[in-house]
Amino acid sequence: MTTRKTDHATFTITRDFKAPVSLVYNSFANLEAKKKWFVGPAGWESLPHTLDFRVGGKETEGGGPPGGPMHYYNAIYQNIVPDERIIYSYDMRLDDRPISVSLATLEFRKNGTGTTLVLTEQGVFLDGFDDAGGREHGTRELIEQLAKVIDA
Repeated sequence: MTTRKTDHATFTITRDFKAPVSLVYNSFANLEAKKKWFVGPAGWESLPHTLDFRVGGKETEGGGPPGGPMHYYNAIYQNIVPDERIIYSYDMRLDDRPISVSLATLEFRKNGTGTTLVLTEQGVFLDGFDDAGGREHGTRELIEQLAKVIDA
């Protein structure tokens, strides 16, 4: 029998970019731009990435190491203010097992000629299959992948 539990946590990541707000924002809002950085580790198998970027729109993405388990990301956009804010909720699964549900807020702030991105995530981690430390680490890695694409 599975022991059921929930762990709640919040983390914030702040990252400065030398690029203008519109470019950083578009890296989240445009599917082709997002596909360049929102990816799993090298060698992972990928599932089709979909993005319907509008309030009420959905985004799906998935992948995993050969042989599994597959990691699934399913988001719904709750609030969008172009070049200022994106708020979305999302759940994560490993194969058919739900591991977390989160609310994420992205704030894009002009910083001279660049951008300060402030990402805040409020998550509930389910039944011990994921935790806030691992999620924050993975999110930081994704933001660094974004920085490499923007700096290129």
